[in-house]
Amino acid sequence: QWIAKVKAVDGGLLPDANGKDPNPGGQTEGSKWQKPRLTRKSLMKCCLVKWIIASTTQQGPDSCDGDLELSMVRHQPEGLDQLQAQTKFTRKELQSLYRGFKNECPSGLVDEETFKSIYSQFFPQGDATMYAHFLFNAFDMDRSGSIRFEDFVIGLSVLLRGSVPEKLRWAFNLYDINKDGYITKEEMMAIMTSIYDMMGRYTLPSVRDESPYEHVERFFQKMDRNRDGVVTIDEFIETCQKDENIMASMQLFENVI
Repeated sequence: QWIAKVKAVDGGLLPDANGKDPNPGGQTEGSKWQKPRLTRKSLMKCCLVKWIIASTTQQGPDSCDGDLELSMVRHQPEGLDQLQAQTKFTRKELQSLYRGFKNECPSGLVDEETFKSIYSQFFPQGDATMYAHFLFNAFDMDRSGSIRFEDFVIGLSVLLRGSVPEKLRWAFNLYDINKDGYITKEEMMAIMTSIYDMMGRYTLPSVRDESPYEHVERFFQKMDRNRDGVVTIDEFIETCQKDENIMASMQLFENVI
């Protein structure tokens, strides 16, 4: 679906995996960024959601009580009501996500190898290893080496249906690889390179080797207000919210999640 072209949006945070206008229908005539509508179609663009739903479909229409099915797993999730309150998913969506999650991860936990497997399936033309590693670490907030169902759906909820500030904070956390509260050029370069590697070196038009470097240079020129070589969360959020190109690129998050 998104294996086509890669275009670095000027000042944007992510390359356009579709090779299309980064903001189709996302802006009003006054060029003010508008949150995209929440549809099942947009939800199904997400790799992690596709992975879960495909598993649910293979499993068949499993019966599901009014609450989450709790089997004998190493980690049992919170109740459905609590998760519904913590996320922007409906009760039915949570039930479907959990059935698929339980089928794929009987232990109730996802590890990094699972993430790598998922992204290698969806991006067979590239090397998704490093991007899957960085994305896993962004979900694995407590550094336990595994992700619980609660953390999984809370993260997905932010990425797919969160407010602009919520998505920006999540993005900052992804780029801040060592979690020290700052984004360095090296960290941004590592994330960008991993995305270009995942999209494939043989996409059309071909991705030039210098593209990640150019992308990072533009990013820092706009973000690093005091020119100290690092970007803080305040610099990040303030610049993103004032820059229409960056805001438009926020919609592309679901294309590489």
